[in-house]
Amino acid sequence: MRNFIPLLLFALCSFSHASGQTEGNNVFGSDQVLSVDVTFYDSGYWSLLNDEYNGDQNYIPAGISITSNTGTTMLDSVGIRLKGNSSMMHPGNKKPFKVDFNRFIAGQSYDLLKKLNFNNGFKDPTFVREKIFYDVCEAAGILAPRATFAEVTFNGTSWGFYTVAEQIDDQFLDRSIGDDEGHLFKAGSNFGGGDDEASLVYLGSDTVLYENAYDLKQTESNGWEDLIDFIEFINNASDQDFETQLQDHLDITPYLQSAALDNLFSNLDTYTLSARNYYLYRNMTTNRWQWIKWDSNETFGSYAFGVPGNMTQLDLDFDGGNENRPLLERIMESDVLREAYHAEMCWLKENWFNSEFLEPRLDELKAVVQSSVYADDNKMYSNNQFENNFNSNQGGMGGTLYGLKPFIADRESYVDNNLDCTASIDASNNQVESLFAYPNPASDQLFINAPGSSKALRIFNAQGQEMMTMEHPFQSTLHVQNWPRGVYLLVIETTKTAQTQRIVLR
Repeated sequence: MRNFIPLLLFALCSFSHASGQTEGNNVFGSDQVLSVDVTFYDSGYWSLLNDEYNGDQNYIPAGISITSNTGTTMLDSVGIRLKGNSSMMHPGNKKPFKVDFNRFIAGQSYDLLKKLNFNNGFKDPTFVREKIFYDVCEAAGILAPRATFAEVTFNGTSWGFYTVAEQIDDQFLDRSIGDDEGHLFKAGSNFGGGDDEASLVYLGSDTVLYENAYDLKQTESNGWEDLIDFIEFINNASDQDFETQLQDHLDITPYLQSAALDNLFSNLDTYTLSARNYYLYRNMTTNRWQWIKWDSNETFGSYAFGVPGNMTQLDLDFDGGNENRPLLERIMESDVLREAYHAEMCWLKENWFNSEFLEPRLDELKAVVQSSVYADDNKMYSNNQFENNFNSNQGGMGGTLYGLKPFIADRESYVDNNLDCTASIDASNNQVESLFAYPNPASDQLFINAPGSSKALRIFNAQGQEMMTMEHPFQSTLHVQNWPRGVYLLVIETTKTAQTQRIVLR
């Protein structure tokens, strides 16, 4: 144990910038609409972008000017390419795209970021579905990208209003969990079916059997071997081993929270139903896999393809009706894990997925984006549909686009009527042993959910100095409003091992 802690502190210190600035805080730190002006050097840029999207998906060079609340930055020779799958069906030329700031100039960045993703509001008249989902993830400490908004021009021509999403890369891993040396996999697009599904079904030991479904983004070594070992455990472990040992393979409590939030928001264009739009990261500090959300524009029940049985997105069963999704299926088959999942759903509903919390936030975001949405002549829906879809259903591509506020109220009511949250929380207390501290980032209070086998909690600052040590049982709420802003490392020592979580105070 004593050799383990210095290594963690070394990692923590190496991730902290001397200036104290965190990547993307100027972009994502407050509600704003960026002004993004792209100047392509080649006048035939639109044909080039489309040719690359249909070919090798290479970037083409351009200059870019970005104006935020903190001022204007101009960069030369950034890389631009089109991206996306169904969102490319957006009518007209307002397609999603990615900016790589150091594609052609090594080390170039914007707000210390290497890449940004520009999403076009596909199937969302309100433009806020993705943003508010990621905001809830951030408040609850669930791994997901941050998001903001931008008005975009291409070579002086207004191109439309976009959501800007953080890239899942080593910078994201550094910022959010303090470990960026592990294996990062992205679930594939799954538009071909069959072996394109990132379903976590075990297909055998041969790497080639998984390469259509999972995209290895970064690794030190043995990435595929470790992923296949994880998938084999999910599928082939005995019921008892799965129940008792899953937490040794997967950061289980955050995963249960992530899956529960998908269910509450009826975010089905992910592992639950489409078997895509997520990342898996093997944390080399904890030797556990971690689940990261991605591409959540079809939350609030907008993804309607394949909802099982007679369910709708409003009365979606708590297991999501999943089939051939062994991770979720086996969790639901375990009394202990299922009750823990229900407890996390109750916790999320009590704190964030409720009308009292979300309706004021929706009103705030509507005020932020309204004028930009009205000014977007290339958007998918009308101004009336933008206004109405906050409070009422709208017809749309692929089916009903649920009104945001009534959707929240209906799903909240469904949970209240079908899940005994008191029983769920009591039944799962301390059954799943994983450190979880929230919210992250924090500002006033930090809540600690510690394993029942905890011996001590140790907290270190970014310079590796020990701020405090508390022996178990220790307080579950820390008042941090007077702590210096910055990065901290929480270390829980249990009877078996040490667990860590990186926390940002801002």
